[in-house]
Amino acid sequence: MKKTLVITGAASGFGLEFARLGAARGDNIVMCDVEQTALDAARDEIAALGVQVHAARVDVSSAEAMDALAADVKAKFGAPHWVFNNAGVGSGGLVWENTLKDWNWVWNVNVMGVVHGVRAFTPMMLEAAKADPNYRGCHINTASMAGLLNAPTMGVYNVSKHAVVSLTESLYHDLKLVSDQVTAALLCPFFVPTGISKSHRNRPEDLKNDAKPTLSQMVAQMQSDKAVSSGKITAADVAKRVFEAVEAGEFYIYSHPQALKSVEVRMRDIVDQKNPTDPFADKPEISAWLKEKLRG
Repeated sequence: MKKTLVITGAASGFGLEFARLGAARGDNIVMCDVEQTALDAARDEIAALGVQVHAARVDVSSAEAMDALAADVKAKFGAPHWVFNNAGVGSGGLVWENTLKDWNWVWNVNVMGVVHGVRAFTPMMLEAAKADPNYRGCHINTASMAGLLNAPTMGVYNVSKHAVVSLTESLYHDLKLVSDQVTAALLCPFFVPTGISKSHRNRPEDLKNDAKPTLSQMVAQMQSDKAVSSGKITAADVAKRVFEAVEAGEFYIYSHPQALKSVEVRMRDIVDQKNPTDPFADKPEISAWLKEKLRG
């Protein structure tokens, strides 16, 4: 059955791969992003595959913009079946050195962007479920392994992704109370080449810092660039896994299941009331490199 897919952050990375897979199935594709040039190119690519495409420049941090998108989607396609709350940005450095502008930018996109997607689309999805026993809807929220771990020099990003994990688990449980036809799924990718480390290219002018980056922020950027660019699993690989998982009704979706060993250690620390274990305990050279750069 043809579905309608709504995808935020659709011009690159996971978002574009979700659009490509959906188009290959013949689904209606709703694409939104803040990067107009990239969005235009992505829209043309997906439209060339012969499916219906609606593309809109949308800042997911704006409740009004997301409400307008939801109204447009309902008017053009009716209630969407899958909503990919995927747009995300990153900022690093020692957590006390992050400015209020850093916090506002990351929080408003990574967390409130998902909140706005959930708030804007869930009522119409539940309405569609009541009207059609065959309707099935799902929110697929992009968090990160950073939402399950707490690596140093990633504090702002970690906090935002932990919030997305909590939000999505809460959404799953809340939906179970009112419907068997609408659900949620959580994507927690590890380091995958998506362009997330270059997300500052779309940072609004009013949220850019006046001062130069601190040493820790520059070190964090170096670490992020290296880790993301060296990823062996592609965004296309992850998107394929997401589609399989959603069709199978799975909630937790991982790009690197092996990273769950570190999550298990963290959970054991919590249960056993131990001090937090270094997330890089299995790769001590990373911690050594960070200490050298920050203490040197």
